[in-house]
Amino acid sequence: MAAEAVPLAKTGGLGDAVSGLASALQNRGVDVTVLMPAYPQAVASARGLRQMGEIPAPPGCKTPSRLLCGRFPDSDVTVALVDNESLFDRAGGPYVDASGRDFADNALRFAALSHAAAHIAAGGTALEVPHVVHAHDWHAGLTPLLMRERAVKVPSVQTIHNLAFQGVFPMEQADELGVPATARGADGVEFWGQVSYLKAGILFADYVTTVSHSYAREILTPRFGHGLDGLLVSRRDRLRAIPNGIDAQAWNPASDASLPKTYSATKRRGKAVCKRSLQTAFGLAIDARAPLLVHGSRLTSQKMAEVALEALAVLLSENAQLQVAVLGCGEAAIEQGMRALAARYPGRVGVHIGYEEDLAHLLHAGGDMLLHGSRFEPFGLTPVYAMRYGTVPIASRVGGMIDTVRDMGLNGTPVSGATGFLFDGETVSDMAGAIRRAVAVYEQEPVWQVLSCNGMRGEFSWDASGSEYVQMYASLTTGAVSRAFAQTEEAVSQAAAAMHPSAVAAALAVEVTAGVTAGVTPAVTAPRERTRKPRRTPATAGNELFSNMKLA
Repeated sequence: MAAEAVPLAKTGGLGDAVSGLASALQNRGVDVTVLMPAYPQAVASARGLRQMGEIPAPPGCKTPSRLLCGRFPDSDVTVALVDNESLFDRAGGPYVDASGRDFADNALRFAALSHAAAHIAAGGTALEVPHVVHAHDWHAGLTPLLMRERAVKVPSVQTIHNLAFQGVFPMEQADELGVPATARGADGVEFWGQVSYLKAGILFADYVTTVSHSYAREILTPRFGHGLDGLLVSRRDRLRAIPNGIDAQAWNPASDASLPKTYSATKRRGKAVCKRSLQTAFGLAIDARAPLLVHGSRLTSQKMAEVALEALAVLLSENAQLQVAVLGCGEAAIEQGMRALAARYPGRVGVHIGYEEDLAHLLHAGGDMLLHGSRFEPFGLTPVYAMRYGTVPIASRVGGMIDTVRDMGLNGTPVSGATGFLFDGETVSDMAGAIRRAVAVYEQEPVWQVLSCNGMRGEFSWDASGSEYVQMYASLTTGAVSRAFAQTEEAVSQAAAAMHPSAVAAALAVEVTAGVTAGVTPAVTAPRERTRKPRRTPATAGNELFSNMKLA
């Protein structure tokens, strides 16, 4: 279960990860259902929705929720939507209103999602009881706790996508949110006098995962632990690092329909066409040789966007050929600063405030190099997308980017397998120095082509990670269910695992015990056992279409 899943709802990498994992698991023969809120856009986009009865009104809410089930519009993955008009049927995004302000009742909205998940796992709906419940990020963090409170025997997994966002709300709301009184102390969900949803997931889930090996190591330290490092250290035997992947079909320059011309690592002429299109789209001078640096991420302090603003101003004043294209939104002051930079350097800087999927694809295809600074980065999808499209990343040496971006080195000849440039520190000088280093190598075309092609040939799909998740689910279950999970992997080639970027970071991996624990996101079940009849209750009678579904 999760708050987002592409294409039904997306604000960032969480939505990509949830849908990507669900598809990877389904391709392995696992019966997957994604549980998420029934946002208006999700209801409008899902295929074949059918009502599957009601879920009792959660604490703090007067009306019960409807459970709607159907399919994703672009795949056969099953989706279950928690439909409550008072909580989810509103304008804006999943978390903010049309003006960009957080919904005042977000605590109640996502508590309701977790109560729904616990109710389903307890067998309270027409859906078949899942074999594993997998929760993603803080929005689903109460689920393992609520399952334990109801004595639900189904194992759970909690995945941390970004520890900086923990879902922290006033303790005075605990009754309204349905947080058990016995779990409100320091040894429960209490965090500096407040309720922390993510702490609940970390504490009560059977296993905790995060999305890269280096980030799993970092979050055990005060610098990156955001106040939860002590708890994570105490549960390190339940912590496992399983890297994210990308949708290798949607992000493929050889077949991307949003590009003016496709290309590959061996047939690269289309990338030059994409560069011209990007220059046109952002109002830049058409110049094939100009180093075109792209910046596509949230314009926030986490992403060091205020540092990037100053560093770009320095570099543009030094290098009359340098061009910059910026796509993103975030803090108002940084947005205004980027617009001012474009006004100062017309024809050399183009800025688009906001996000458009097709424009993001063109940004990665048309750029020569990507700037991606970050103070912390659990995985780092953007540099991976860039490498997939032959755009060389310049990235902070933190989190998942340590695992996926291999630094060029300093001797002028790329180290084996080099794909980009990493830099330490958070100052303008640190970032500007890395950009200068990249621009200097860009002038050495044969060397640059090596970096670009190495990135395009990287293996970033969900294949290996999907295998790791299935193995983890098998370890949480017993008997026929565990064997069914294991058998799905026996039928899948193991060759992809050795090619996955996680192998690059094997030496950095945190040594943790495999396992899974409570959470919120894609519901996961073992492959259907064809000989077993679906559970029937009065609620399922007369509804053959969904009577054998399983949800986690």
